[in-house]
Amino acid sequence: MADTSDFRNGLIIKFKNDLYSIVEFQHVKPGKGGAFVRSTLKNLKTGRVLENTFRSGEGIEIVRVERRKYQYLYREGEFLVCMDNDTYEQINIPIELFGDGVVYLKEAEEVEILFNGNEIINVEPPTFAYLRVTHTEPGFKGNTATGALKPATLETAATVNVPLFINVDDILKVDTRTGQYVERVKSK
Repeated sequence: MADTSDFRNGLIIKFKNDLYSIVEFQHVKPGKGGAFVRSTLKNLKTGRVLENTFRSGEGIEIVRVERRKYQYLYREGEFLVCMDNDTYEQINIPIELFGDGVVYLKEAEEVEILFNGNEIINVEPPTFAYLRVTHTEPGFKGNTATGALKPATLETAATVNVPLFINVDDILKVDTRTGQYVERVKSK
C-alpha cells in the first residue's frame, strides 16, 4: 500500500470516500514530535479545496486514472459534446465537470478528460485560451500609466478585466483557471 512518501503534485488519492488531487504538499519534521505532511487537496467532483495534515508514513489509497484528449464540439442543453481524437467516438459530458473554465472554451478546442475505468472524473480545459475581444470601451492613447482596468467581452461571451489599451478585435491570452487577462497576442 502507498503512503505519504509517494505524494507528488497532481497525484489523485481516495480520501474521505471522495477523489482528491494533491495541489501541493510539504514534509515537515518539527524539532519535537513526529514528522507529518501538510497538504492542499482539491476535490475532483466539487472543486472544493481543503487543507489536511497526514502523519508521515500514513497509508493512502492512490487512484489510477487515465487521461485522454478529446475535442470539444458543441453544447447540447446541459451537456457539452466531445469527440475522442483517436476513435472519433462522441460523448456527452455534464457542464459542471468542466468547472469555471468552461466559459472560455471555444468549439474545436482540445480538452483532457480523466477517467476512472469508464467513469468520467474530471475535465481539464486548456490552461490558456486565446480569444478575440468582441466588445469593450475604446482606449485612449497614454491612458496606461495608472494600471486601470476595464471590462471586455470575449468571443465566448465571457467578460474579463483588461488594461485600457485593449481594443475590439484584439486577441487576448486568458488564464482559464483564474479567469484573468494574461497578455495581448499579436496573432495565434
